[in-house]
Amino acid sequence: MDDAGIIELFFARDEGAVSRCREKYGAYLRAVARNVTGSESDAEECEADAYAAAWRRIPPERPCSLRAWLAKAARYAALGILERGAARKRGGGEAEAVLDELAECVPAPGSVGDRLDAEELAMAVDAFLRTLGERERRIFVQRCFECESTAAIARRCSVSEQAVRSALHRTRLKLRAYLEKEELL
Repeated sequence: MDDAGIIELFFARDEGAVSRCREKYGAYLRAVARNVTGSESDAEECEADAYAAAWRRIPPERPCSLRAWLAKAARYAALGILERGAARKRGGGEAEAVLDELAECVPAPGSVGDRLDAEELAMAVDAFLRTLGERERRIFVQRCFECESTAAIARRCSVSEQAVRSALHRTRLKLRAYLEKEELL
């Protein structure tokens, strides 16, 4: 079933929507969450949280991309677990490394200010991503959104790990320059 059909099941309050999501996106959502938390059991909890969020918020929301919407919900749940320290005690995942990498080009959480500034920053990053080439964008999103390791990205893109690290470094520099130009830094 395509995403539009699954979304219609949510609008009809048909519980089959969740099982369809699980079939189509379950492995992906667990991978996103596992990359953040480093824990399979936490990843399963985050997957379930994503489905619960979809049930609560669709309707009235109508996601343009169900896959991205669910991944964002799973990632949000995983970051919550990480924040509470549960994942850190078990070794954590890639999230801390990703946050350290982004610290050089994105303002620190306390310095962004109010919610409007955060939304403006999110829109600017989204606009920046549209300026990138497909490969460059894919590498950046896999690292910074999905918290994939550079080794996994390198395997997926059939390049060396150094090539991935270099591409990420160049993209972060471009992002910093873009945010400075937009006067967000």
